[in-house]
Amino acid sequence: MSNPVVIDAAPGTSYADITREFDAPAEAVFRAHADPELFVQWIGPRSLENEVTHWDFRSGGGYRFVQTDAEGNVYAFRGVFHTVRENELIIQTFEYEGWADAVSMDSIRFEDLGGGRSRIVDHSVFPSKEVLDDMIAEGMEKGMNEGYAKLDELLAAEG
Repeated sequence: MSNPVVIDAAPGTSYADITREFDAPAEAVFRAHADPELFVQWIGPRSLENEVTHWDFRSGGGYRFVQTDAEGNVYAFRGVFHTVRENELIIQTFEYEGWADAVSMDSIRFEDLGGGRSRIVDHSVFPSKEVLDDMIAEGMEKGMNEGYAKLDELLAAEG
């Protein structure tokens, strides 16, 4: 079963609320965000290869990962983990290195729905409505849908 990503971006605002349910416990979904060996297996579209180049998953830590397409084009992302509360919350920045001044602040909550199910709720604040509009236009929803579908597969395999 694949659960849809819901992106609620009110016109004229610079923030988006993103929700996605999982057929796995919140602890497993959190672990897939926390462990770089798991994270690299699911983040982003299926057409890209991922590599984590820096990972310090703790409050005050940081990260960087690189995605490469079939033609060898490289897309790098980095950020800071401002707050990490195990199985509950990640507050982090997110920056595509190819876009100057386009850092978002993401608050990602992990919610237990009972019965082995969970939900993430991500409140992403962008520097302007134009940056958010550009992210959406560049395929944010497609990348998130494919990435979370890969995460579903990874979680199912871990059982």
